[in-house]
Amino acid sequence: MRPPLSVLDLVPITSGSTARDALLCSIDLARRTERAGYRRYWIAEHHLNPGVAGTAPAVVMSVIANATSTIRVGSGAVQMGHHTPLSVVEQFGLLDAAYPGRIDLGLGRSGFRRGARTPFTGGEPKAPHRTERGVLIPSPFSLAPLLRSPRFKLQGKLIQQPGAETPPYSEQVDDVLRLIAGTYCDAAGTVAHIVPGEGAALEVWIVGSSGGESATVAGTHALPFAANYHVAPAGVLEAVDAYRTAFQSSPERSRPYVAVSVDVVVAPSDEEARELSAGYGLWVRSIRTASGAIPFPTPAEAAQHEWSDEDRQLVADRVDTQFVGSPTTVVGHLEALADETGADELILTTITHDHHDRVRSYELIAEAWGHERRQVTALSA
Repeated sequence: MRPPLSVLDLVPITSGSTARDALLCSIDLARRTERAGYRRYWIAEHHLNPGVAGTAPAVVMSVIANATSTIRVGSGAVQMGHHTPLSVVEQFGLLDAAYPGRIDLGLGRSGFRRGARTPFTGGEPKAPHRTERGVLIPSPFSLAPLLRSPRFKLQGKLIQQPGAETPPYSEQVDDVLRLIAGTYCDAAGTVAHIVPGEGAALEVWIVGSSGGESATVAGTHALPFAANYHVAPAGVLEAVDAYRTAFQSSPERSRPYVAVSVDVVVAPSDEEARELSAGYGLWVRSIRTASGAIPFPTPAEAAQHEWSDEDRQLVADRVDTQFVGSPTTVVGHLEALADETGADELILTTITHDHHDRVRSYELIAEAWGHERRQVTALSA
């Protein structure tokens, strides 16, 4: 039986539109995907990007949860490199108080950590592209130039208090879990109780891109783990393997639970889907040149860019692992990804210039993906 589908939304701003337009489109998309049977609607966190309005997941989540009634709403993910456990538990405790039983708290590492290992920063021999049972595992992309860029350094300056040092990610996750459980106590024996937040019915997730700390923390705490094929496709197999290796069962979760995110564009035909995805490479290029995500271009705008070999190499891993095509084509890719990673759930992220095309993409793949699930259910009933 095919795993369920969920949504990851960056709240993209398209060329010629505004942040308000993007939010209104996200509200509509959440309602449509809820009706289409998607399990979750997650909001990503990004900063200093002209083409992305998802800067504060908890704020966007409150709008989305208010506009829907059954779909789970979550963060994919809160970037703990510039948040404190207290602020996160307070924000998500409020969300749980307003929308009980529907809130997911996805925790990501992010940058701005002294001495932290950041995935794919270079320094190791570059592995070649390979295909694992129909799933492309590209060469790792080095984040080192991006992390050294003045724009990234400015982001760190603006997003953290002067002189602030973020604790190790594992400690932050421990603190989040203890604050929710009501068992927080510092070294001096002083306790802290967070209201709202303590006892909240949050589903806590770890979101990661490699087999490093995030995967280990998720496994040792028996938390569900979301692996980012859409951000760092080179590390997805390493990430899920490390998580399963580290997994220690708990009363709440007896077996690993893996979700895998992937970029998808679906249209009635392969040709139309390729046309709709034409702006994706240029959009990724803007991120990886440290300019910040540009407003997502139209296919005509994207066609005006003169691509150099360096440009193509810069975005190749992301463009080559975007699943683009008709429902039949994309279902085949999703099946291969689910089989190779053992995913219990797939999280789809889709950006097109026209909102109608984006909604249609989610609806088409939900219908194609769910058709077999309904047949299996009927046969086993």
